[in-house]
Amino acid sequence: MQRVGFRLQIRPEMADEYARRHAEVWPDMLQALRETGWTNYSIYLDRADGTLFGYLETPDLEAAKAGMATREVNARWQADMAPFFLALDGKNPDEGFLLLEEVFHLN
Repeated sequence: MQRVGFRLQIRPEMADEYARRHAEVWPDMLQALRETGWTNYSIYLDRADGTLFGYLETPDLEAAKAGMATREVNARWQADMAPFFLALDGKNPDEGFLLLEEVFHLN
């Protein structure tokens, strides 16, 4: 199982709305994530500056991302979330996150 940590940046003034929308993720989006191998998935938010830290486990990150890229619900979700993000250079949030290097894991 691959453990993945990533970072993204949202507009700090939109932090409350970002959190609200993630409290109400669409059921078909949740199902698509599960079906494409996204497990133990969490997102943490620093409301002060809009930094997001995400963590997930998956058998294969590239396969999980490719699977989501084929889902219509993902295209709708990414379009809905795009206004929140900074510095994506035209990429969707799920394509533009900065992967973090794992330097320690307590088993």
